[in-house]
Amino acid sequence: MDTILKLDNISKRFPGVNALQRIHLEIARGEIHALLGENGAGKSTLMKILCGIYQPDEGTITLDGEQRRFANYHDAVAAGIGIVFQEFSLIPHLNAVENMFLGREMRTRFGMLERAKMRRAAAAIFARLGVAIDLSVPIRELSVAQQQFVEIGKALSLDARVLILDEPTATLTPAEAAHLFTIMRELKQQGVAMIFISHHLEEIFEVCDRITVLRDGQYVGMTEVAQSDVSRLVQMMVGRRIESSFPPKPPLRADAKIVLDVVRLRLFKDSPELSFTLREGEILGFAGLVGSGRTETALAVIGADRAYAKEIRVNGAAAQLADPADALRAGVGILPESRKTEGLITDFSIRQNISINNLGKYRSLRFFIDQRGEARATADIIRRVGVKAPSMHTEVATLSGGNQQKVVIARWLNHHTNILIFDEPTRGIDVGAKAEIYLLMRELTARGYSIIMISSELPEIVGMCDRVAVFRQGRIEALLEGDAIESNAVMTYATAGSLGANHEHA
Repeated sequence: MDTILKLDNISKRFPGVNALQRIHLEIARGEIHALLGENGAGKSTLMKILCGIYQPDEGTITLDGEQRRFANYHDAVAAGIGIVFQEFSLIPHLNAVENMFLGREMRTRFGMLERAKMRRAAAAIFARLGVAIDLSVPIRELSVAQQQFVEIGKALSLDARVLILDEPTATLTPAEAAHLFTIMRELKQQGVAMIFISHHLEEIFEVCDRITVLRDGQYVGMTEVAQSDVSRLVQMMVGRRIESSFPPKPPLRADAKIVLDVVRLRLFKDSPELSFTLREGEILGFAGLVGSGRTETALAVIGADRAYAKEIRVNGAAAQLADPADALRAGVGILPESRKTEGLITDFSIRQNISINNLGKYRSLRFFIDQRGEARATADIIRRVGVKAPSMHTEVATLSGGNQQKVVIARWLNHHTNILIFDEPTRGIDVGAKAEIYLLMRELTARGYSIIMISSELPEIVGMCDRVAVFRQGRIEALLEGDAIESNAVMTYATAGSLGANHEHA
């Protein structure tokens, strides 16, 4: 094996936390190597050490047989380490060429920008990747997938020999992800080594050669993909077997009342009419392909997006939900798809995030906050939803994805909402944390909460939902319940509509 990168006995401590303890990682030239572990296992810390963002307390980094220590990110880039972060680091109003060469522009000996030369270099890299990118438009006008490829092109323009891909498929459609895998295989043939971080185990088996697993900041082991399976990897990651990620579905009470009744909702003047109901103690799934109208419908219901027409009844009474504040007053909360940018203030503490929408309940003497009362209520709700953190004063940015999601849930429970919309609730969350979120959702419905779950993952739609509304091209194509909720039916309605489903079952 032609080893290009080796990390030996890497340790890193933060105040009160051993983030990494004697981690080992070895990557071969032209290898796609998966790095697995639950959120909080130490993957991000290890990659930040490799990129020079953090310095290790112990251990060595060897690149191409030479021991290295990267003082900063630029040192790592100069040595041939490239990283594509999960959250893009592109400037929206600049085009792809300007983003790729930002801070290292090609110039003439008189200091003038060589725009044509940079454009040719960028075009050559995208040709190497086999992707078509409009080099003249601002980044914000490109699709998410195209922005992802610009990030990869940017890393390759730095002559990266080791490329780190952190959750690169999190926002891609299946077709876009498949194209990314094709590019990764091409880069592999060109000798580029890749570290691939993903929570989707099926992707690991599709594209990777070997797997290194971390757990609680410690090295668990390395295995060949060909010699492993999902059950073994899950056990390595979480230290226990998860026999079923999904808790049992209790039967919905026959007399369960309708808590949300949406009638004749039209997003635009020429849009199809949408109608659906949500019952007490129910999980109603919104399934469908990206762009089918699932999230748009939910945002229109709560008034976050304007609708051409809608009639809504909450707990039997007509409700004018003109904006999300109206929805909150009516007891409807949403966990948005992007929890970091829309659901949380990440540099605030857990306590501040949970209380921020409902400080009025802690008001004392008109202008003051009863901080003891706020602390007691926050501690109670943190315990109820199972947030794992050193204290309620911990900054949310330092939490794992699963715990961040629980903080958003805690906020809405603290606000006395009884209808919750979960938009992609397990995106970017590891298998252990997913099981905890699923169990929490079932505990909530057992206490009388009602949930709309928007998800692109068929297994969780089938495993969690009591009924499923399947969206296609802006309309609800089918409403499935009971035994009719199965993967083939959902996918058929989502892709081919009623005609396809009728043909399949003819």
